[in-house]
Amino acid sequence: MRRTIGVVAAVTALALATGACGSTKDTAGGGGGGSGKVGATVPLLTSPFWQAYNNYVPTMAKEAGLDVLPTVNADNNTQKQITDINNLLNQGVKGLVVTPIDSAAIVAGLNQAERKGVPVVSVDVRPESGKVAMVVRADNKAYGTKACDVIGEKVKQGKVIQIQGDLASINGRDRSEAFSGCMKSKYPQIQVLEIPAEWKAEKAASGLESLLTANPDVKGIYMQAGGVYLAPTLQALERKNLKFPVGDPKHIVLVSNDGIPQELDAIRKGELDATVSQPADDYAKYGLYWLKKAMAGEKFKKGPTDHDSNVVEASPGILEDQLPAPIVTKDNVDDKALWGNTL
Repeated sequence: MRRTIGVVAAVTALALATGACGSTKDTAGGGGGGSGKVGATVPLLTSPFWQAYNNYVPTMAKEAGLDVLPTVNADNNTQKQITDINNLLNQGVKGLVVTPIDSAAIVAGLNQAERKGVPVVSVDVRPESGKVAMVVRADNKAYGTKACDVIGEKVKQGKVIQIQGDLASINGRDRSEAFSGCMKSKYPQIQVLEIPAEWKAEKAASGLESLLTANPDVKGIYMQAGGVYLAPTLQALERKNLKFPVGDPKHIVLVSNDGIPQELDAIRKGELDATVSQPADDYAKYGLYWLKKAMAGEKFKKGPTDHDSNVVEASPGILEDQLPAPIVTKDNVDDKALWGNTL
């Protein structure tokens, strides 16, 4: 596992004060010279993961010396998110941190910001196009591949369910394609069944109910978002009399993404085999880290960073700071080592 929260807190000020590898000064860029009010949006607050991120934003903004307005919740509504961005711009913000609900639809909001000369950093989700100073995002293909390997090591053949995220989001597509591709190439005796749940608990519940009824012999389930899918999955298994502890021959292997306290508790209880942790704290920290630099007029290029990640050109003209994604199992579960998602 990586550093503890205490170490994260200790190095935050240093990380924010130190220039990233490959950044250059451009006095013509930036909307606020490194200062001024900052706006931040969150896609939804029904997920414990996004609740954690939402709590980290003001803390990390204060450490970065940025004046951030109260975060705006888009409530998983794409049009509301665009309206929220426009409202923040009308309040005179000098920088924006956004998490797109829809990778294509967010471009309208990015265009609004560009017309006003306001730099934007996208967190967790990469937009299809549009101008962003940086995308801060974990390697979502690694989420799918690592989940595939955990299940594939325990399930040699049979049926596995993948509860997908929103396929309008690059995250949902990356995780889905990586998981399916890994299964096809490395574990060809496993059949993957899919539920397009759009990050919605009710869609996961209804889809899982139907699939478990038709396929009571399922051997594994991959949940692309433990924050919204874990509870309905455990409830569905219990209703179907298919919930058995890890280690029981009848146990259905369960792997999720997020690394939130609910998942850690489920791992300790023997309900969940593993989670691939997402960095709620680092999303907030480095989203604001790059935004402050962009507001000061800095431009960025590919290469390693000073915080154990790598900036890549993820799509033409869009740079992405790719953060690592550790696997958490019963052998290494530790609240204090999980990227701060326990706030």
